[in-house]
Amino acid sequence: MSNITLVTGIWDIGRGELTEGWSRSYQHYLDKFEQLLKVEENLIVFGDEELKSFVFERRNFENTQFIERPLSWFTNSEFFDKIQKIRNDDTWRSRAGWLSESTQARLENYNPLVMSKVFLLHDAKIMDQFNSEYMFWIDGGLTNTVHPGYFTHDKVLDKLSKYISKFSFICFPYDAENEIHGFEYNKLNTIAGDKVTKVARGGFFGGPKHTISDINGIYYNLLMSTLNEGYMGTEESIFSIMCYKHADLINYFEIENNGLIGKFFEDLKNDELKPKSEGKISFENTLDINKVGLYVITFNSPKQFRTLIDSMLAYDKDYISKTAKFLLDNSSDLSTTEEYLEICQEYGFKHIKKDNLGICGGRQWVAEHFQTETDLDYYLFFEDDMFFYPNEGKVCRNGFNRYVPNLYTKSLEIVKKENFDFIKLNYSEFYGDNGTQWSWYNVPQHVRTEFWPEKPRLPEIGLDPNAPKTKFNAVLSHKGLPYAKGDVYYCNWPQIVSRIGNQKMFLDTTWAHPFEQTWMSQMYQLVKKGELNPGLLLLTPTEHDRFEHYDRGLRKES
Repeated sequence: MSNITLVTGIWDIGRGELTEGWSRSYQHYLDKFEQLLKVEENLIVFGDEELKSFVFERRNFENTQFIERPLSWFTNSEFFDKIQKIRNDDTWRSRAGWLSESTQARLENYNPLVMSKVFLLHDAKIMDQFNSEYMFWIDGGLTNTVHPGYFTHDKVLDKLSKYISKFSFICFPYDAENEIHGFEYNKLNTIAGDKVTKVARGGFFGGPKHTISDINGIYYNLLMSTLNEGYMGTEESIFSIMCYKHADLINYFEIENNGLIGKFFEDLKNDELKPKSEGKISFENTLDINKVGLYVITFNSPKQFRTLIDSMLAYDKDYISKTAKFLLDNSSDLSTTEEYLEICQEYGFKHIKKDNLGICGGRQWVAEHFQTETDLDYYLFFEDDMFFYPNEGKVCRNGFNRYVPNLYTKSLEIVKKENFDFIKLNYSEFYGDNGTQWSWYNVPQHVRTEFWPEKPRLPEIGLDPNAPKTKFNAVLSHKGLPYAKGDVYYCNWPQIVSRIGNQKMFLDTTWAHPFEQTWMSQMYQLVKKGELNPGLLLLTPTEHDRFEHYDRGLRKES
C-alpha cells in the first residue's frame, strides 16, 4: 500500500462560456480527470453527487474515498462575498490589461474554488480513511499539461517521500512589475518580507500529513487579512507569500519560467529533485536525532536520582533506552557514592564524580563535556529533582497537558525540523511560567530600555505583577504536540540542546562563575540579534520535587 494519498476534485463553474483563450469545457476537464483516476495511489475526491458516480465507475472503494461537496459549498464560504467585492472593483480589474477578461474576474466561483484547495486538503486530512503519511493536492485537470504516464507508467509518486520532509510547493521564476495574478506587487513583497521573484503553483502541493494543519492555519489567516484589505490574486499569490514568510516550514522545488509542472515530475522520475528554501538558515541541519545524550546533575541523594529514572521509564522508556547516559555526581556526602554507582550500572549511566561544582558550574561542565568528549548531536539536561509526571488527562496550573505519548521522539523531531538551538520541555515552572518574560529582570538596563521602552524600570522590591509577557511569533504543532517559537528565555529547567546551540549558548562566551541569570540575559540578547533560535513545548511534563533536602549552606551556583 502506498503511503501517499492524493486529494482532488472538479466542479463545473461555467468556464466553457468564456471567450477564446480562457474557455475550457467541463467535458474537457472530465476527460483529463478520467486520466487522473487511473493512478494506483489512494485518492480522496471532492465533488457533487454526479461526479461521485463518474468516479466509482472507474475506481473501487479500496483506494478511493469520495467526499460530497456541492458547488454551493464555495458560494456559502466566508470568503465568497469578499472575493466578489474585489472581483467587481474597477480599480482591481484595471491592475493589468488581461485581468478583466480572466477567469478570476469573469467567473464568480473561480477564486472561491481555487482559494479553497488548502481547506479541502485539510478536510481530507481530518477525514482520511487511509491513515496516510503524506498527502498532496493535485488538480483534477492536471493531465492537461502533465503527461499521465508519469503516474501510471513511471510511477514517480512512489519516489516523493524520498524528497519531501516539509510541506512543499513547486515554484517558477517570475519577473513581476505591478502585480502577481492581480495581487498588487509591492504589497505582496511587504507581506512576504522580501522581494518575491518566484510564484508557487497551485496544481500540485503538499507534504507530510502532520504539517497540513499548521499550513492551513497560516493560509487561512493570510487569505482573510489580504481580502479584508482589498488585495487579491489567486491561491498562487498566497502560496508565494508563504514560501518567503514561512520558509522555516516550507520547501519548494524549482521549475522553468514557463511554469509547466511537468518539469517537476520529469526531475522526480530522474531522481534530480532538489528541495530548496527561502530561509536564511546558514547551515544545513545534518544533526542526527538518533545521537542523543542524557545528562543528569545530582547532589547527595541517590533516591532523587532513582526516582527521576523511574519517572522517565513510566513516561517514555526511550529516555533511558535510546540515549547515551551521563550522571554528574556533585555530591559532597561521599557515603552516597556506592549507591550512585549501583544505580548507574543498573541503568547504563556513566558515573562522573566531581567535587561540588555548583548547579551552574555543573551545567557549564555538561556543555563542555558534551562538546569535547562525545560525538553526539543533541542532549537532554535534567537536574535530579525534575521528575516526569506521567498522568494522562491531567493539566498544569496554566491548562497545558502533563502527558503526551511518544514525547521523546516527537520533541526531538521538532528540534530537528525547526533547527532549534534549544527547546524547553516545560511551560509551567516552579516559580513562574514561560508566559512572563523573566529575562526582563536580568538584562542590563540599556537592553531593558531598548526592548521594553514602555516598561524600562524594575520594581524596587520583589516581582512586578505586570512584568512584560513573552513574545511568541508562532504557535505550531507536530504530531499533536504543540510548541511555540519566539523570545523564549533560558533557565536551568529540562531542555534539549543541539550541538550547534550548545556552542553558541555556553562555549562561544564563557564566565568564570556562571549564574542562571547571566545566561538568561546573554541568551535573550542572542535571540534578539537573530543568532539563537529557541523553542518551547506547550506542555508541562515535569514537576520540581526536592523531597530529600540538604543544608542551605551546601548550595552553590558555581
